[in-house]
Amino acid sequence: MKITIDGPAASGKSSVGRALAKHFGCRFVETGKMYRAVALAYERGVPLREIEIEVSQDGRLLLNGEDVSDKLHTPEMDQASSRVAVLPEVREHLVDLQRRIADQADVVMEGRDIGTVVLPDADAKIFLRASAEERARRRVGEREGMDFEATLSEIRIRDHRDSNRAIAPLNAATDAHIIDTDRKTLTEVISEATDVIKERLGKR
Repeated sequence: MKITIDGPAASGKSSVGRALAKHFGCRFVETGKMYRAVALAYERGVPLREIEIEVSQDGRLLLNGEDVSDKLHTPEMDQASSRVAVLPEVREHLVDLQRRIADQADVVMEGRDIGTVVLPDADAKIFLRASAEERARRRVGEREGMDFEATLSEIRIRDHRDSNRAIAPLNAATDAHIIDTDRKTLTEVISEATDVIKERLGKR
């Protein structure tokens, strides 16, 4: 089983994906963490050819054997990961890894181009959408000490970079179900996504 969840930064992909993975008994794969891990490795001076990334059954991310899951979600990593994501060699390396993971286990995989590039043959595809302002409010609520205006500016910069990159720009797959989350609770979004996936799986 392959389920994809795409959408811009802070649109709720991780929260929704984690819930769906639990519901359907799949491994949850946050591809954004992989790009953050590469950015972290680059900061440490590790060349791409020596970067090994694994995703545990419970969704923890291992960088060359070290669990770095709790070191990846900072404002610095937000921007650094977006920069490395446009590098062709990084994307090629990680897309290959992501496909191998999906071939080895049932997955709920979230990111920016999972339904369009990584797993175009997925059984069900979800695309989450929300305004930049709403996403900034959510991120400020998740992390202490963050300034709303600065966070909003960073999200808009990431949106522009993700939508205009030459390789795999952020777009909803033509067969994806789009959920606008601005006026919906997390429970409502998860419920809608669950119903869509059940319907898609029933039509396989």
